[in-house]
Amino acid sequence: MKPHQLKLYNTLSRQKEDFAPINPPFVGMYVCGPTVYGDAHLGHGRPAVTFDTVNRYLTHLGYRVRYVRNITDVGHLQGDADEGEDKIAKKAKLEQLEPMEVAQQYTDTYHRDMALLNTWKPSIEPRATGHIPEQIALVEAILAEGLAYEVNGSVYFDVLKYNESYKYGKLSGRVLEDLMSGSRTLDGQDEKRNAADFALWKNASPEHLMKWDSPWGKGFPGWHLECTAMSSKYLGTQFDIHGGGMDLLFPHHECEIAQGNACNHHDPAKYWMHNNMITINGQKMGKSLGNFINLQELFTGNHKLLEQAYSPMTIRYFMLTAHYRSTLDFSNEALKAAQKGYKKLINGLRIARMLEFTPDEAVALDGNQIQQIESSITAAYRAMDDDFNTAQAIGHLFNLLKKINSVFTGQLAAAALGEEVFAKLKDTFITFVVDILGLIEEKGDVQGAMLELLLKLYSEAKTARDYSKVDEIRSGLKALGFVVKDMKEKIDWAYEE
Repeated sequence: MKPHQLKLYNTLSRQKEDFAPINPPFVGMYVCGPTVYGDAHLGHGRPAVTFDTVNRYLTHLGYRVRYVRNITDVGHLQGDADEGEDKIAKKAKLEQLEPMEVAQQYTDTYHRDMALLNTWKPSIEPRATGHIPEQIALVEAILAEGLAYEVNGSVYFDVLKYNESYKYGKLSGRVLEDLMSGSRTLDGQDEKRNAADFALWKNASPEHLMKWDSPWGKGFPGWHLECTAMSSKYLGTQFDIHGGGMDLLFPHHECEIAQGNACNHHDPAKYWMHNNMITINGQKMGKSLGNFINLQELFTGNHKLLEQAYSPMTIRYFMLTAHYRSTLDFSNEALKAAQKGYKKLINGLRIARMLEFTPDEAVALDGNQIQQIESSITAAYRAMDDDFNTAQAIGHLFNLLKKINSVFTGQLAAAALGEEVFAKLKDTFITFVVDILGLIEEKGDVQGAMLELLLKLYSEAKTARDYSKVDEIRSGLKALGFVVKDMKEKIDWAYEE
C-alpha cells in the first residue's frame, strides 16, 4: 500500500474522515444503480463516473475493491412513493411489452452508455427481481424485531417504534416530528399507522403485473428494501462505502439505515458518499422544463438545447472538472471548454507515450525543473487524497503537461531531469489520465493510419517546395479538427484545441 492518507467526506458525520476500511486491503462499496425504465440521462452519468473514479483510485492505491451496483427492476413506484404504479410496469403497459422486456432493454442501453463513458463494470450487478427470497427474509426479520406491522397483505416499517431505540433522520438531518406534522394523510395511505412509515412489502392488486408469493399474500418488495438485501448479501451487514446521488439521501438511504439497524443493530455502511446534482443552464433538469437530456442526445447532439454533439470522453472530462460534491451546470459554453481541455490532455497523452529518455552528459541536471515536477506530482496525489478532488488534480496535471510539451519540443532536455524524474513525469501523467481519471483517446480505427499518410504527403510536398499543396493539406486537416505540428526534426499532428 502506498503511504497515502485518504480522506473522504462522510455524509453521516458531515465532515471529512480518514479512510480506514473495516478489513483492509479489502473495500466493500455499494452504489445505487438505475431504475431501468428509460434511457440513461445525465443524472445516471454523474454517479457512475463519480464512483468509477473512486473505484479506480482505491484500486490504484492497492485496495481490493468489491464494487456492487444494483439494477432496480421492480418496486420503484411513481414519485418514489409507497402508492401508485411501478415505473417499469407503467412503461410496459404503454409499449405493450412484458415488464422484463422493458427492464432488459434499458439495462442494455445503460450498459452501452456506461461503456462509452469508460466506466469499469461493477464487481457484482444484482437485480432486485433476482433477490425476492432475501427481501422476504428481511421483512420477516424486521417483523420479528417488532419494528414492522402487516396490514391487508402489506408490511410497513414502524418509524415511531424504531425511533425509540434509534434515530431516524440521522443521515438526512430530517426531524421525525417535522416529518409527521408536515405530512397529510393521502388517499390509499390510511392503512399506515403514521405518515412517516414506509413500505417493506406491498400487497399487489389482481391487475398488478409484477408480483410474487409471500407469507402475506401476493405482492412485491418496497423500493428501499432491495438495496439492504443485496448490499448485505454481497458485502456483509456492515461494509465500507455506500454511494449514490444526493437525491437518494432521503428517503432511500435513510430507510436503508433504518432497515439495517432493525435487522442487524448497526448501520449498514461506515461511510456514506453522495454526489451533488446537475443543472442545465442553471435550471434543475426536468421533462416538464424541456431541458431533460439523455446521454445519447449529448453524444449525437440531437437535442434543441445543444449546439453540437459532445463525445463521451468530453462528458466524462467535464464531470471530473468539478468536485463530485459540487453542483455541476451543463451549458454549451462549459461543454465546449471541456472539449478543449480534454483534447489538450489527450494530445499530452499521445506525446507522453512517445517520449523516450535520451542521456546527454553535456546537459546538467536542472534542480528548479525537477522541483516543479515533483511538487506537481505530490499536489495531484494530495488532491485525490482530499476527498477525491479530481478538479484540483486536473489542474496539477496541466502543470505536468507543460513539462511534457517542453521536452517534446526540445525546449527542455530530458537529460536535465535525470532518468528517474523523467520516468516519473511520464508515468504519473499517463497513470492519472488513463487509470485514475479514466480518459481515453477517441478515434476511429483508420484515423491514425490516415493521419500518418497525410503527414507523409505533407512532408514530401514541403521537401519539393510545393507550398500550395502544403497549405492545402494543412487547411484540410484543420477543417477536420487537427493541426500540423511542424518542428525542426519532425512533423506531427495534434487535435485542434
